[in-house]
Amino acid sequence: MIQIRVNELLKKQKKTKYWFVKNMEGGYQSLTRMMNNETNSIKFDTLEKMCDLFNCEIGELLEYVPDNDEIEV
Repeated sequence: MIQIRVNELLKKQKKTKYWFVKNMEGGYQSLTRMMNNETNSIKFDTLEKMCDLFNCEIGELLEYVPDNDEIEV
């Protein structure tokens, strides 16, 4: 699963969720779902805006975490 590391970046940069929602200028519900990793897709424009907002590279924003059922023993 791909996770969006918004909460980690907010904490690292000492920013609030309110700051994120206000500066992203998007819908509160969709941005909250994104922060909670409950979204199924994200547009490249949104990723670019988030990278600009956090002043980070895409690799700092996204993280691959294998699902438990995908791990073979």
